[in-house]
Amino acid sequence: MPWEKTFDIDKATDKATEVFWKKGYEATSMADLIDAMQINKGSLYNAFGSKKALFDRALARYDQQNRAAKIAMLRQWDDPVAAIRALFDGLIDEARGDPRNMGCFIINTAQDLPNQPPEVAETVRQSLGDIESFFHEMIEKGQAKGQIPATVEARTTAQALLSMLVGLRLLARGAAGIPALEAIRDGALRLVENA
Repeated sequence: MPWEKTFDIDKATDKATEVFWKKGYEATSMADLIDAMQINKGSLYNAFGSKKALFDRALARYDQQNRAAKIAMLRQWDDPVAAIRALFDGLIDEARGDPRNMGCFIINTAQDLPNQPPEVAETVRQSLGDIESFFHEMIEKGQAKGQIPATVEARTTAQALLSMLVGLRLLARGAAGIPALEAIRDGALRLVENA
């Protein structure tokens, strides 16, 4: 008789995501996953194949539901400077509401990129690349609308904004308070406002 799953794959993945996010890939044991997902070891292997495959799925699902969804929404905004501000403000709001200082699953994973398999590294690179592309698009859109000075170099400024966003995410894990995160946001906005 073929194996038949008796649980929701997406809900189980979300439970696994919490564990991976909190502990990281290496520190997460199969027992941790089985306990959090409330399934047995055989079901985990039958549904996901391996711990690595489950981590890949968890990271990609997190990225799609969080970063990709936010960026897609902000790309639609008519005011590009307001969209950039809203992205940074949203991250600061997340930090305020993150008493466990878990930060961002993608950025946390990026810190350990040399030890990640190629599929995970590609997910992280694509995620960060899309954020940089968002900044680049907003700068060009703002320049076309006369909101951002033509003297702002779009590519290098987008790279700087991405670096500031990553720094904000890292510091939000408990290394800095909200005023420091707001200072990063303000610095980021100075790169595009009245530069």
